[in-house]
Amino acid sequence: MRKRFWVLVLFISILYVVRPVFAQAPTPASGPTYTIQSGDTLSSIAARFNVALNDLMSANNITDPNTIQAGQQLVIPDLEDVTGTLNTDVIAFGDSFRSLVRQTQISSTLLEKLNHIVSPSQFYVGANMIVPQQDNSSTLTNRSTLSAGESLLEMAVKQNTDSWTLVSINNLNGTWDALPGDVLYAPGSTSASNQTVSGLPSAFLDVNTPNLPFKQGGTAEIIVKPAIGATLSGILVDQPLHFFPMGDGRMVALQGVDVLLDPGVYPLELDATLPDGTKQSFEQMVLVGITDQPTSLEIVPPDDPAGIAAEDKEVESIASIVTPTKFWQGKFSVPIYLPSNVQLRNCETDWFGRPRTYSFNGTNYNYFHSGVDFSACNSPHALDIYAAAPGKVVFTGMFAVPANDTAPRGNVTMIDDGWGVYTLYAHQSKIEVTVGQQVQAGQLIGQIGATGHVTGPHLHFEMWVNGVNINPLDWLNNTFP
Repeated sequence: MRKRFWVLVLFISILYVVRPVFAQAPTPASGPTYTIQSGDTLSSIAARFNVALNDLMSANNITDPNTIQAGQQLVIPDLEDVTGTLNTDVIAFGDSFRSLVRQTQISSTLLEKLNHIVSPSQFYVGANMIVPQQDNSSTLTNRSTLSAGESLLEMAVKQNTDSWTLVSINNLNGTWDALPGDVLYAPGSTSASNQTVSGLPSAFLDVNTPNLPFKQGGTAEIIVKPAIGATLSGILVDQPLHFFPMGDGRMVALQGVDVLLDPGVYPLELDATLPDGTKQSFEQMVLVGITDQPTSLEIVPPDDPAGIAAEDKEVESIASIVTPTKFWQGKFSVPIYLPSNVQLRNCETDWFGRPRTYSFNGTNYNYFHSGVDFSACNSPHALDIYAAAPGKVVFTGMFAVPANDTAPRGNVTMIDDGWGVYTLYAHQSKIEVTVGQQVQAGQLIGQIGATGHVTGPHLHFEMWVNGVNINPLDWLNNTFP
């Protein structure tokens, strides 16, 4: 009996010791979840949601921060008032903080908390925004713009709802609070099947800026699907936009971005004039980033700034003329003969946008290289220059410069490729085309030479888009639009 008694005591003691171990087993934390994206680290996620790294690891039972994988879901602690899944959305043109609140029906306070928003300047095209998504919920898609003289009741009737529902959905103070031009959301599906969900006025069915962020010396591409019968205009930074039809109901504007423009955010304004003469506009800040071309300073021989300025002014005056016909299709061609066993970069001797310093009468002044220089590659056609795209020849010869100076670009052929796009071929020893002649891509137009301000024979290949000098390599490597 005594033996059984002590066995029983030992068994109870073991249970007493082991029980707390089971009681201390971790339980899953509650809270909103975030799906890990490619490139995320645990530290970057913690910083983004403003939580301590240790708290994030503890909430997800993680002991090694290097074990996380893309697609894995994490519980985000210290967000007790948030439920659902935390999605990362990229702000598109047309989105605004107010439209995002109205679309998602999420409070502005919660969005500000999740995204640490302290100023409207943080809300620009291309920025990332955290938006909670509730189960079985969806964003509103039916949007309309309140016209001048139109009451909220009249809009409600058109949307098959009532004015108080519109007040509630759009966070208005009352039926009197909506203003002409305001973009309001209503229950139900979108009024147009091809209309993008955004805060844009209803005259803009869709706006796409595919190459964000824009970059110094790059080409901005703005594609708009307007309402039927609407005409488009606009401004990027300080340049007027010219829109052309793409053949599928969309319109496109191509605009060069000045290589000397400081990186930062700049205005993009779009205007639509409807058939009845009414006008709808939208403006938003877009990001311009730094160029990805070499930026090392290049020191060049003494030169006269007056000659360069006069020639640049003449080139710009020609390149600012916009022809409504588009002559090219696809990528532009390399303007020199390139043997099959030679890579293009082996023929490049200088790049667009490289800072230059000149000296004139003992005074230095700064400039940048306005094109790409190609040497004569070793081949039977080493000196041949070819048209990079179809177009019309609009200039041949040397530009006018002050007396006693030589035109810096030497012998030039300038071709209008349409839609405000121009190609320029400089320093030629011989020009093979005449003004007014229509040329095709790959057609022989001249010979590489050493005319103008050069240290040796080469082709200076230059491009302009809507009056702005841009990087030609973008057009050799990408298709616009």
